[in-house]
Amino acid sequence: MKKIAQWIGLLVLVPAVALMTAWGTLAIYWSNPPPGMLRTVAAAAFGLATVLAFLCLPDRRRTLIGFLLAFAAVAGWWMTIPASNDRPWQRDVAVLPSADVQGDLVTLRNIRNLAYRTETDFDARYYDKTFDLNQLDSVDLIAVYWMGDAIAHIMVSFGFQERDFVAFSIETRKEIGEGYSTVKGFFKQYEQTYIAGDERDLIRVRTDYRNPPEDVYLYRTRMPPETARKFFMEYIRAINSLKQHPQWYNTLTSNCTVDVVRLIRDYGGRADYNWKVLLSGYAPLYAYERGGLDTRIPFEELRKLSYVNPRARALGDDPEFSRKIREGLPAPGR
Repeated sequence: MKKIAQWIGLLVLVPAVALMTAWGTLAIYWSNPPPGMLRTVAAAAFGLATVLAFLCLPDRRRTLIGFLLAFAAVAGWWMTIPASNDRPWQRDVAVLPSADVQGDLVTLRNIRNLAYRTETDFDARYYDKTFDLNQLDSVDLIAVYWMGDAIAHIMVSFGFQERDFVAFSIETRKEIGEGYSTVKGFFKQYEQTYIAGDERDLIRVRTDYRNPPEDVYLYRTRMPPETARKFFMEYIRAINSLKQHPQWYNTLTSNCTVDVVRLIRDYGGRADYNWKVLLSGYAPLYAYERGGLDTRIPFEELRKLSYVNPRARALGDDPEFSRKIREGLPAPGR
């Protein structure tokens, strides 16, 4: 029994130590030490010292204790690295939105509506708009696919009497010259931003200007006005909070899908963290199974009907873009 217990302990400890070593090494390399050789040497030293300690030191128990102390020091330092709103940002994420609330009126400032020539060549355009919460009567889920069915970028759009719409997109706030990496997204490499955007911008940049184009699906949801109001105000709260207190994006724990679930839970809504949320491409299916979409037709048929790329290209910069792109889309009763 003692031997079995030792083997079980090894089967648990070896992978755990390996994962912790990999995380610590990457955290040192991709976090905030000065770039260049010093950071590389520090990261390599942590990884190599761990391997050599377990291979060469005779007392494995003391070695494990020493490793755990070293890992705790790295993790403690890493947790203190602050996010910032003061960096040389890429132009599409340079301007943060904010909102003023006066009773039922919400004035949303810096709604993005870039005028694109290409994805990276555009005229920066922003506008302010006041929304009456008494007129908020629809919430739509927008899912954007670019690498198969499992992964999607999720956006949420709010409609006011089918005339005025504003969409919210939770994204990485990248610096000039910075690209996106899923792995780097675990290591405080990107601040988070909430883009408040005109749908002519947030949809058309994906259908018309990215190369290759991304597939965009717009699902009309079943959400009562009072619930939609609570959901909208959670976005407003998050936007104003990020303006004052920047936060880190995280590939797993703070992203475009997980944070939508968190916002729903924050106002007391029913939403769970499960594999359809982690594999964000299945978020629309999750909403369908929970009764949030039009369940009168099979999901695959609903998905086909909700595909809006051809319509978005045809509408272009039409001032009635948001209203017209919804014409004929399946809409569950609210």
